[in-house]
Order: sequence, then C-alpha cells, then structure tokens
Amino acid sequence: MEQMEIRFSGTGGQGLLLCGRLLAEALVGEGRTVAQSQSYEPTSRGGVSRSDLVVADAQVDYPLVTALNYLVVLEQSAVAISYGLIKKGSIVIIDAARVTTPPEGDFTLHALDLSDTARALGNERVTNVVALGAFSALGTTCRSESLEQAVRKGTPKRFMNLNLEALGEGARMALATAV
Repeated sequence: MEQMEIRFSGTGGQGLLLCGRLLAEALVGEGRTVAQSQSYEPTSRGGVSRSDLVVADAQVDYPLVTALNYLVVLEQSAVAISYGLIKKGSIVIIDAARVTTPPEGDFTLHALDLSDTARALGNERVTNVVALGAFSALGTTCRSESLEQAVRKGTPKRFMNLNLEALGEGARMALATAV
C-alpha cells in the first residue's frame, strides 16, 4: 500500500481527535504505521479543529498531510482548511445538515445525514462515531472488526454501546447511499 492521508475536520467539541485516535488504534492493530497530528483553535468549543493521519505499511515518509485521500467534514467552517489538499479521486464525506457548501473538485462526495443519525440514536455527541462508521464503510483503510475493537477499547464503558451502535449506523447509512 502506498502512503494514505486522512483528515477529520470540524469544530472543537465534536470528537475529531477521538476519531483520529480510534482509527489510528485500529490501523496499528492491523500492523500499519500511523503518524497522527492535530490542530484546534484556542476555544474549547466552536473553533476549527482537525485530526490528521498519515498511514503506511512501512515507515511514514512525512508525518503531516499534503494530499488527502480521505476527508470527513462535520462543520461548514472547517471546509476551507482542506482546500488545496484534496487529492484527485479522493473520498470526501460531509455532514449534509451542517455543511451547506461542500468543497468542489475531482473527488467522490458523500453528503450523509451524520448528525441527524446521531440525534436519532439519542445523542448528537456521537456524530463523530457515526462519521467514523461511514468513513470505514466507504474507505478501504481497515477492517470493521479492527475499528469496533478500537471503539470498545477507547471509549468509556457507559458510552460503549451507544458508540458501537453509532459506528454500525454510520456504516449502514454509507453503504445504503453508495449503492
């Protein structure tokens, strides 16, 4: 596998750093090398936030993203930070309710009801995990079992069942719309 670059972007408080950690855990569990970086504005909630992963089967050549293969955007204000980094042929997933003007380019765009699905599950705070499930179903980064194991290991017990349900709903939604 050649090097792969992934970004989860949105605003502070949406759990983007958790998404990056969970995905990194799943990928490392499958024997891949992962370099993870993150950035967030000084405000604890509402500032632009991102979690980036560079993934390779061997050593990562450069630890920061330069050409995204996958982009997940949960908030309109976070779209602009990825312009110029989206690689031709990439997969871009947006929250249809919160990203009203998606990025344009030569890539596959999936506008999904991520936050609406999380609300239907009873807690909008799991939008990030719904997005992670959709990402997992649309991408070819890791096995769903590895990601489920990372969610079991990396989330508090009291939220584990909700997060596993969110992961599954995200995957089902993505697969249903990809047909």
